[in-house]
Amino acid sequence: MSSATLESPAQPEAPPPQPREDYLNVSFGVRSWLLTTDHKRIAILYLVSISLMFFVGGLFAILIRLELATPKGDLVTSDTYNKLFTMHGIFMLFFFLIPSIPAVLGNFLVPLMIGAKDLAFPKLNLASWYVYVIGALFTFWSMLAGGVDTGWTFYTPYSTRSHTFVMATAVGVLILGFSSILTGLNFVVTVHRMRAPGLTWFRLPLFIWSMYATSIIFLLGTPVITITLVLVAVERLAGVGIFDPKLGGDPILFQHLFWFYSHPAVYIMILPSMGIVSELISTFSKKPVFGYHFVAFSSIAIAVFGFLVWGHHMFVSGQSMNAALIFSLLSFLVAVPSAIKVLNWTVTLYKGSVAYQTPMLYAFGFMGLFTIGGLTGLMLAAVSVNVHVHGTYFVVAHFHYIMVGGAIMGYMGGLHYWWPKITGRMYPEGWAKLAALIIFVGFNLTFFPQFALGYQGMNRRYHEYAPEFQVLNVMSSAGASILGVGYVLPLFYFIWSLKYAKAAGPNPWGATTLEWQTPSPPPPDNFAQTPVVTGEPYNYAREEAAVGH
Repeated sequence: MSSATLESPAQPEAPPPQPREDYLNVSFGVRSWLLTTDHKRIAILYLVSISLMFFVGGLFAILIRLELATPKGDLVTSDTYNKLFTMHGIFMLFFFLIPSIPAVLGNFLVPLMIGAKDLAFPKLNLASWYVYVIGALFTFWSMLAGGVDTGWTFYTPYSTRSHTFVMATAVGVLILGFSSILTGLNFVVTVHRMRAPGLTWFRLPLFIWSMYATSIIFLLGTPVITITLVLVAVERLAGVGIFDPKLGGDPILFQHLFWFYSHPAVYIMILPSMGIVSELISTFSKKPVFGYHFVAFSSIAIAVFGFLVWGHHMFVSGQSMNAALIFSLLSFLVAVPSAIKVLNWTVTLYKGSVAYQTPMLYAFGFMGLFTIGGLTGLMLAAVSVNVHVHGTYFVVAHFHYIMVGGAIMGYMGGLHYWWPKITGRMYPEGWAKLAALIIFVGFNLTFFPQFALGYQGMNRRYHEYAPEFQVLNVMSSAGASILGVGYVLPLFYFIWSLKYAKAAGPNPWGATTLEWQTPSPPPPDNFAQTPVVTGEPYNYAREEAAVGH
């Protein structure tokens, strides 16, 4: 006897859930990226381009430190060494440090942090990236064709006489300047005209204040270096006496024009990092930044004072003692707004609920290394000390404590902080902390010995040196190898995180600014509806109440 089993009719399978549309998956293909006007995609294009420039500049640094491991110039010739440190400076300064935070994090975050859908001029934003790439290609060509040996400062009269590829390199830097101008113009107009309802000036995140101050320097300073390089070209091509004394020119005039831009350019590199550190310290101590108004106005003060101190690079150029004393005094004054920031960050940490996550480690590193760089900057602002150590490794160490210890520490901190927002993925926290520690140790081992080398009289820009300097140079070269490992490590775990890391969620850090109020990664238009701002930018009591609710 058989029995039959009743079967229920087959149920149709539920369709798989559709992935949420974001700026990364809204369209695919090379064309959709190369023709995009989405500020977030343009930031990714900049991130790829600038990272390439960083590793090219780093390759030159490795070769420099290998050469300096021994007193004799037994790796490269003096001419090749001149080209190595010149190309290292040009790639690192003009093509990485100056555009890094504004072009990558600024492009991505400025509209998000002020509640806008995009920057004011989206097509101009895309054009700025293409201009950057064209400038980089000119400089790459000059490198492959034989390089340039003038130093990254292009000092005359040598730069108007050198038979290396000065013109191609200068054209690359000149073109790059227009990219900076377009970026700065876009940011200024966007911050003025596209803030969300209720987002008054004193409700802006401090990162926006720093980007605004940086944009002012872009707009006022970059045309000066552009005109200066054009004048070098005119002298080389037409034989017009502008800088070359053989032709009736004045080489000191070049230094005035160059440093009138290039000292404010130091603040182009450091101001954005200061803005990032303000965000990190507030988020990871769960407190508003102490003295918000002072920190905000100090960014503007740094931008203004930055245009008044260029003469401290020229204490040994023959300028009058009165001019030297005035520039020395102004150089001491520009330290005041920087000191205000460090003091206010320190007070913010006091009795805060400090979380020692990777971005915060970079913020701590920034504060320590930038403080050393700033204090040694005050030493160099004193005419008597400057004359003694001018042109030595003391200046190299000071400069790198500001630029690498400061600007790159801030950039790395910002990249780790906003990586979940950019990609929607976290990263392996253990590896990231290890990389931060390696970078901090490697940096100090690389550059702290250079203070001693410079004070003892070792001149920079020489590939041979006295044997008594070898121990400190070997320490510096060993530190550079450690530092290189620290910089390569994030490249691997960031790429790994794109596929394998856990989803981040909209606000993994419990932060309060507007970019964390939208999904990660953000949708193409940033916000489903325009946000209305009703409170202060760092109101953690309100955030905790929302989480508890």
